[in-house]
Amino acid sequence: MIHSYKMNGYNIILDQNSGCVHSVDDVAYDIINMYESRTKDEIKKEILSKYSDRADVTEEDIDLCFEDIQALIDDGRLFSEDTFEQTAKEFKRRQGVLKAICLHVAHGCNLNCEYCFAGKGEYGGADKGLMSLEVGKKALDFLVEQSGTRKNLEVDFFGGEPLLNWNVCKELVKYGRELEKTHDKNFRFTLTTNGVLVDDDVIGFCDKEMSNVVLSLDGRKNVHDRLRKTPNGKGSYDLIVDKFKKFADARGQQNYYMRGTYTHFNTDFSKDVLSMADLGFKELSMEPVVCDPKEPWALTPDDLPKLKEQYQILADEMLRRYRNGSGFTFYHYMIDLDHGPCIVKRVSGCGVGTEYMAVTPSGDLYPCHQFVGDDKFKLGNIYDGVTNGKILEQFEQCNIYSHKECKDCFAKLYCSGGCAANAYHTTGSVNGVYEFGCELHRKRIECAIMLKVAEAEENLKVEY
Repeated sequence: MIHSYKMNGYNIILDQNSGCVHSVDDVAYDIINMYESRTKDEIKKEILSKYSDRADVTEEDIDLCFEDIQALIDDGRLFSEDTFEQTAKEFKRRQGVLKAICLHVAHGCNLNCEYCFAGKGEYGGADKGLMSLEVGKKALDFLVEQSGTRKNLEVDFFGGEPLLNWNVCKELVKYGRELEKTHDKNFRFTLTTNGVLVDDDVIGFCDKEMSNVVLSLDGRKNVHDRLRKTPNGKGSYDLIVDKFKKFADARGQQNYYMRGTYTHFNTDFSKDVLSMADLGFKELSMEPVVCDPKEPWALTPDDLPKLKEQYQILADEMLRRYRNGSGFTFYHYMIDLDHGPCIVKRVSGCGVGTEYMAVTPSGDLYPCHQFVGDDKFKLGNIYDGVTNGKILEQFEQCNIYSHKECKDCFAKLYCSGGCAANAYHTTGSVNGVYEFGCELHRKRIECAIMLKVAEAEENLKVEY
């Protein structure tokens, strides 16, 4: 199965199953698109007619093109078969090694963001308050115990706002470094923060100890301030933007993300991404809001054409900036066409509930942070381990082949079936499909691949 499209002057053919990307001329593009549905003679006739005004398009040239196509087919790089379904099932069966936890060190927040999926950081009142050092240490012990022989482990400090419990975060990093020595592990710590409490201590410690930081900014001041407010109702942009600049500069503009959310109120979100780039930020992310469709900021089906157009606008502008040496990274356009995730990871998904779990302030376990507070998805706790095996089974069986809608989607090996939480919150099933999100993701993948093609063909270096 192939996916073909044209963008920015490039004719792109994606072989879905092999992952091979082909940038071809107009003639080859047309031939490949007719290859499986027409005979060779029919294709020849069609091509000679369509390009009758071109002296360079002859029967001999077409024959050579057919030979090249057949060579790619024989090499498994075009019209390749899907042979991964059994791999996905077997991989899921043998999982059971935990590699990452999301530590909810604070169920509470010093902002009052209206669209917050976590109910202003309180998760509907579930375990409201701060995680103790003792619970945090036990959570790290649990991660080590459940990690088997896996050496590299990941810990996200999350909330609410984790800086409300900053001293515990620092002590847990210290404890993690001790566990590294005694258990031959390597911890990668990440902090997600709204920025209000960022100071020199936070910046310095994170620069030394955090493999990544996620900084919440929604772009333009008026957009950010509309929904990301302080408890007294004022916008938070001016409180945080200079701190974030200092934070990013201290990290050499690497190993961080400016993470924004776009809503129905800023469907022109490319302007928000570019506004952050114009402030000097180089590692950018912008996510669509997922919320109750009754909320005024919820995205609607009528927004979809404009949102897809915005991804195109963003890709075009990024390419322009690459060409003049002022590039930046956009999270959803990061694709490694040479290496990337292994096939078992692509077909099995993010590992929610199996490789990755969230830990509440009291030590309860959930499949991920987006399920916290929903007792139906409580897996157990860090003391007794996973006690709700039925919930775990749902996620063990969750892969791209458990979503019948994914079967013929060209992007399935890039999204791995999508986010289970978004699927559940929009369809009522972790094996459902959030079609609105799928439409956006397919557009993002097209843009991302186009940028990689341009980088290769124009010998661009996206560096800063």
